[in-house]
Amino acid sequence: MDILYGVHAVEEALRAGRRRFDHVLVARERHDLRLERLVADLRQAGIRVHAEPREQLTHIAGVPAHQGVVAVVRPQDFLSLEDLFEPQLRDASVQSSARLLLALDGVEDPQNLGALLRVADGAGVDGILLTERRSAPLSPVAVKASAGATEHLRIARVVNLVRALEELKERNLWIIGLDERGTEDYDRFDFSGNCVLVLGREGAGLHDLVRKTCDHLLRIPMAGGVSSLNVAAAGAVVLYEAFRQRRAAGRKATHGPGSPSKLLKQKGLGS
Repeated sequence: MDILYGVHAVEEALRAGRRRFDHVLVARERHDLRLERLVADLRQAGIRVHAEPREQLTHIAGVPAHQGVVAVVRPQDFLSLEDLFEPQLRDASVQSSARLLLALDGVEDPQNLGALLRVADGAGVDGILLTERRSAPLSPVAVKASAGATEHLRIARVVNLVRALEELKERNLWIIGLDERGTEDYDRFDFSGNCVLVLGREGAGLHDLVRKTCDHLLRIPMAGGVSSLNVAAAGAVVLYEAFRQRRAAGRKATHGPGSPSKLLKQKGLGS
């Protein structure tokens, strides 16, 4: 069994409907409307809910930052590379059939992993590639850091990232590495086609073989004294540039040049 903790993580797991819940524990000491709504939704879904002392939840979660909610669930099933190409619902503002994938080359910090997955979900990424070794697992820490985004994303585990990227090349996807030694600025690249953005390890960046496999190496220009951003921050910058371009292409395809586009109501930062 896996452990999920935090209100966002449990809410999104319930909403996504992919996980099978065994039971949920809530802290007796917490009394608020949001928790009451979550408990009502869980019970309506036929999931057992038990009230326990906060200390018991801390013992099970392994951390005190559980927000008074801990769920015991079946492990999440990972997909194969082939599964990432199954049809899916897409953002209405992105009309293009082009795919955007995110590949993580050994990101080891669970907080960074969770933050990247949250950004990937918000930026309309079609699928995630994680390596089986030398990368952070989808731990409760990563799931909580993602604010439950892990429950909505298509995530595949691959043994050999280079081999997986080569296979994606054969499917006509461009492999785009983000590297401080890149020669092209990220905002000058056209992300409206089929792309895989590859992000490397904290500090060390992309492995040599992965770097050599990339068709393009992009960089984020830095004006300050440091040479690069944290991997989660860098990923957010580039993924939202890709999302901006793809939305613009979608609006143009829908309305035609010069036609006014209807503004869509969107969830914003901190929602």
